[in-house]
Amino acid sequence: MKQHSLPLVLLAFVLSVPMSHAASRPNILWLSAEDISPHLGCYGDPHAITPFLDDLASRGTRYTNAFTTAGVCAPNRSGMITGMYQTTLGTQHMRCQAKLPDHIRPFTTYLRNAGYYCTNNSKQDYQFTTPSGSWDESSGKAHWKNRKSADQPFFAVFNFTGCHESGIANKSKYESVTKELTAAERQDAKALTTFPPYYPRTDAALEDWKRNYELITALDKWCEAHVNALKDAGLYENTIIFFWSDHGVGLPRAKRWLYDSGTHIPLIIHTPKALQIKGKPASGTVVDELVSSIDLGPTVLNLAGVEIPEHVQGQPFLGANCPKPRDYVYGARDRMDERYDIIRMVRNKRFKYIRNYEPLKTFYQYMNTPEKGATMKDLRELHLQGSLPAAAEYYFSSQKPVEELYDTQQDPHELVNLADDPNYQEILKTLRQAHIQWVQETKDLGLIAEPILIERQNELGNQYDILRSTNDKSLVKRIGETALLASAGPTAMPRLIEALEDKDAAVRYWAATGLGNIGVSASAAAPRLTQLLKTETSSVVRTAAARALCMFDKPGAALPTLVKELQEGAQWERLHAAIVLDQIDDQARPVIAEMHKALKPRTDLYANGKYVVRVINRALNQLEQTTRVVP
Repeated sequence: MKQHSLPLVLLAFVLSVPMSHAASRPNILWLSAEDISPHLGCYGDPHAITPFLDDLASRGTRYTNAFTTAGVCAPNRSGMITGMYQTTLGTQHMRCQAKLPDHIRPFTTYLRNAGYYCTNNSKQDYQFTTPSGSWDESSGKAHWKNRKSADQPFFAVFNFTGCHESGIANKSKYESVTKELTAAERQDAKALTTFPPYYPRTDAALEDWKRNYELITALDKWCEAHVNALKDAGLYENTIIFFWSDHGVGLPRAKRWLYDSGTHIPLIIHTPKALQIKGKPASGTVVDELVSSIDLGPTVLNLAGVEIPEHVQGQPFLGANCPKPRDYVYGARDRMDERYDIIRMVRNKRFKYIRNYEPLKTFYQYMNTPEKGATMKDLRELHLQGSLPAAAEYYFSSQKPVEELYDTQQDPHELVNLADDPNYQEILKTLRQAHIQWVQETKDLGLIAEPILIERQNELGNQYDILRSTNDKSLVKRIGETALLASAGPTAMPRLIEALEDKDAAVRYWAATGLGNIGVSASAAAPRLTQLLKTETSSVVRTAAARALCMFDKPGAALPTLVKELQEGAQWERLHAAIVLDQIDDQARPVIAEMHKALKPRTDLYANGKYVVRVINRALNQLEQTTRVVP
């Protein structure tokens, strides 16, 4: 792929776009929602009260197959603003702080240099420091009305935060957002027939589902006000309006997950008749073309007549000279706050394939933020009581399947895994290969353990170049293959033992992890893993080796290593060690005193090392059966 330095790229765009031409371009407005699935009337939801958005869809284009690249906001937003997969940039872990290489910038940079006035009101949350020049203004006061002249084209983003998961979980926020709703706009929780089968039908869970609908109705009114402002200013007929959500509903098994409940989003685009292109979707059109969230930025550039940089992975789906529609969309789940769970997804219009790289981790790992929600509290309590319905209890299984395959037309809730069904093996193989190809071509950084990523980012200045600057041409393939082997079971043991000798720590990490996944039957590798505790140069590989020994019921040599990493490691090295100590349950009892010492916050780490504290607190709670305060 051709690379450019930033000054040359920007100079080329500036020289190629005369200001007089820029002034004649359409205005573009983004109305962005948080944490909602397509629970709108125009998408056929029988309970939704969304008259304005339904009308906008009837006058515009409604996309039925729009998906995000993650089930959570910040990794998605990094992709939306750059047009690139989070796993390519190094922004895949929730609440990380990646660094962009010089030639990659938010797409608004290119719009601004083409004469557009670009504003963001006001959420960014890109997981990198926003480069200078990305926005004319990004704040709670940012508005297209502030542009320099009335004929300057604008790209304006307004973000509605009211339907965030905190709006469901927090009663006072919910009441504040919905205070203007009338009695006719309220919902009857027990009458909501769309309530998912993987939730318990408790009063609290039904109330959460009800709040989601009412928050969306408040969103509908907010959208109407923004469009009315365009009409009042006489700009409606020269403004293309996008409405979308950053991922699915903010409830368990939806937000943070790669099921449609977490990644399928509403997307409505209204293009005034004067700006419509012959042969493109006209007013009132419903389109089933696959669209990825990373396509939004390139589409804006295309509509504005601005050249799309070569590094951009998204593709335009509106405007002139669009490529052929996608065959697949892709998604990734990585660290969610304090817990890792590496999962990948590929989907066509009907079938979805999910690959669980860490199947020994339960679906509902304990995470501080989602555990605060009423639905999650009821799920966990009823699970402990043994009274959950089967569809809900399934997500407390001790481990996940390695592969999942769903027919989303016949099974929209994705409850029937077809991966082992002999009638679906061809589609399974096709989507499996599409997944592997995507991992290789996009150089998926999520398959490199986070401590290794940080070390190499410090050396190179960014993560994007880690798999591009290496002279080791087979590294991407070796990492991907070993990561797959790590959950392949006992037959993979010889190759995993061999991979322990790989020259790259990213490969050795998956080799040690895979041997631990096999368990006691891989104990023949114990001597080599014990040796690694002393000779291995990578902290996270030492931790993976220690975990494997614990899985072999040999914690004696492993515990001192885990304690040392917990006490002396950097932020993410400590987190890996803490997670293992939590996973090994009673084997950690001999080091309870050392675990208590780790509860003291360290100011040299991100957010005082709160993620480590959360995990160790959870582990101690389980070991001691006492209640501790989670910061």
